[in-house]
Amino acid sequence: MAKVLLYHHIQGLTDGVKAFAEELRQAGHTVHTPDLFEGETFPSIEEGFKFASEFGFDALETRGLASAEELGSDLVYAGFSFGVSIAQRLAQTRTGACGALLMYSCFPFTEFSDSWPTGVPVQIHGKEGDEFFEEDLPSARRLAASTPDAELFVYPGSEHLFADSSLDAWDPAAAALLMTRVQEFLSRV
Repeated sequence: MAKVLLYHHIQGLTDGVKAFAEELRQAGHTVHTPDLFEGETFPSIEEGFKFASEFGFDALETRGLASAEELGSDLVYAGFSFGVSIAQRLAQTRTGACGALLMYSCFPFTEFSDSWPTGVPVQIHGKEGDEFFEEDLPSARRLAASTPDAELFVYPGSEHLFADSSLDAWDPAAAALLMTRVQEFLSRV
């Protein structure tokens, strides 16, 4: 079973993120969910973004990177949207990374290193009409084309945080398919 470090999205460590982590735990995986917002959750992306801007994105990233130090290596780094920047950085730069799950976002891999690390599998998930993911889709496609260890899954629809069952954006069918693919991924790492 895999050890997963899962970073929440810009609305915080919501009940939907907790439920996602719990489903992975029920399948036998160890899942760590650091709360980078220290208990704060927000009813909208805009309010979460305002909080993160005021707190400082660099400070939040530092907090996220520190949470990985406490857990050792041999982790799958996973992130939802805002959390992808931390998860992707760790997967590309930290020795012992077992894999990466990038949900709703993807940065150019060259932002963190010259290439995607050999032997580190990655899955990228997003919706084709999601205004936030659309701007990341070219980076996701380049990453998927750059390594045989990458899988890119693009779902129909426009909801951004579609796998969070506690939000209005939740798409039960797409969320179930994403979970199936994540479970298959984790069974291979």
